[in-house]
Amino acid sequence: MSWSSSQLSRGLAILLGSAGARAGVTRVALPSGRLVHGDEGEDEDPALWVSDGPAGRELWAVLHTAHERTGLWPLLLDSLRGDSRRPWDDGELGPRDVSSAADGDPEALLAGWWADYTSIDDADRLSPAERRAVTAPYEQRWPGLAMPLPLRHDPGELAERCVTELLAGKAGLRLGLVAATRSSDAIAVVGWQGAVNYIGDAAHLSAVLSSWEDRFGVRLVGVGFAELYLSVAAPPTSDAEAIRVAAEHFAFCPDNIWQSSTTNLVDYAKRLIDATIWSFWWD
Repeated sequence: MSWSSSQLSRGLAILLGSAGARAGVTRVALPSGRLVHGDEGEDEDPALWVSDGPAGRELWAVLHTAHERTGLWPLLLDSLRGDSRRPWDDGELGPRDVSSAADGDPEALLAGWWADYTSIDDADRLSPAERRAVTAPYEQRWPGLAMPLPLRHDPGELAERCVTELLAGKAGLRLGLVAATRSSDAIAVVGWQGAVNYIGDAAHLSAVLSSWEDRFGVRLVGVGFAELYLSVAAPPTSDAEAIRVAAEHFAFCPDNIWQSSTTNLVDYAKRLIDATIWSFWWD
């Protein structure tokens, strides 16, 4: 049994009461749910626990508070529009295909993706000048990592408020529990494949999320079929700060601009000023 699987079992035992007394965690009445395995089926350890029905704000908050003792990070889970089974019910996950997030260098990863997405080739539907304008003022030059920003909110309290906001807009989101030390580790642990058209190894995404946890106070609070939702306790507050963060967003998820009404980095950056939720979607 892998570490994550044994931690998942231990954490569930704590929540359900069989190990809660010694762990100092009040028994939690979890809704009906089940353990979900990845694409190798039951031959591999379970990737996460998933509720059968919608998550509740209060339950998410209780589980979030208990995370330090249980080792289980709670997530709001969304599915593919038109097919509620994907990816959580049909095990469309690849935990065996993931490297270690600790081995990823966030700046090197982002710089490499930036170079890929700003390259110009003959088959591009945009002219070279139009392509460079998408990522102006940097054009094809990677600007480097943005500087850490000061916390404007308590990260834990903000995460709970953002969960409330997400549930207000989509009450049917389900609950997931992942054996993860940090929220950023969760998608690597489960082998999430939502960005596979661009990035095949979820640990590389986790490495960037970990850096954002440290620099911007983010917490991963929701995961969909091809979406990520982060609370942001240290958002940019000026154009100068926002444009540097926007460059990282483009390198991380170019579809946030390519498939958006804000078709260039400058306009996208304006949306990040004081924003306490970041969302990402890969086509």
